[in-house]
Amino acid sequence: MNSSTQRFHVAGPAGAIECAFDAPAAAPRGLALLCHPHPLHGGTMDNKVVQTLARAFVQLGYASLRFNFRGIGASQGAWDEGRGEIDDALAVVAARRGAGQPLVVGGFSFGGYVASQVAARLAAATVATGAVAAERVVLVAPAVTNFETAAVPADTLVVHGEADDVVPLSAVFDWARPQALPVTVLPGAGHFFHGQLSVLKQIVVGAWAARPGP
Repeated sequence: MNSSTQRFHVAGPAGAIECAFDAPAAAPRGLALLCHPHPLHGGTMDNKVVQTLARAFVQLGYASLRFNFRGIGASQGAWDEGRGEIDDALAVVAARRGAGQPLVVGGFSFGGYVASQVAARLAAATVATGAVAAERVVLVAPAVTNFETAAVPADTLVVHGEADDVVPLSAVFDWARPQALPVTVLPGAGHFFHGQLSVLKQIVVGAWAARPGP
């Protein structure tokens, strides 16, 4: 993201996972894990939407952690149709989250699907073992049409473009409606938020800062 971004690898279920880490100036209030879009359609941890989310969370005082799914960049392994990619994200959390550290899980497009499933698994583990669940979830243009995006907590921030031609806004409404989950719609925005990334960042920062939390 910038010259201060730390890049390293952690061990994953399919081999080494390439990561990028950005820290705020002060002690972080938590860790934000951010998942990138579809690996077979050019998605990487350096996607502009994912980097925008990383900047937003650093501004909010979180350390941001991006990573490449298996088979992308310097991450080992091969595409696993969305199953192993969830395991990759959980492996990164296990390797880099401090004990009891507040965790935000977020993602864009395919990464939104992964983020929803990671949050659901962490919540289930909390019930089963007493582990600490994600404190919040943020999904940008989640790929609800092609992947089984999990139900998410009521305080989840969902942002979608009005003119998204990859994941129709109507499909996101259909997914959100049974959960009575609000969706923030950015007028005129397409799937990749071209020309509106600064507005996307303001939405995340503004909505997050207004919510109670550490």
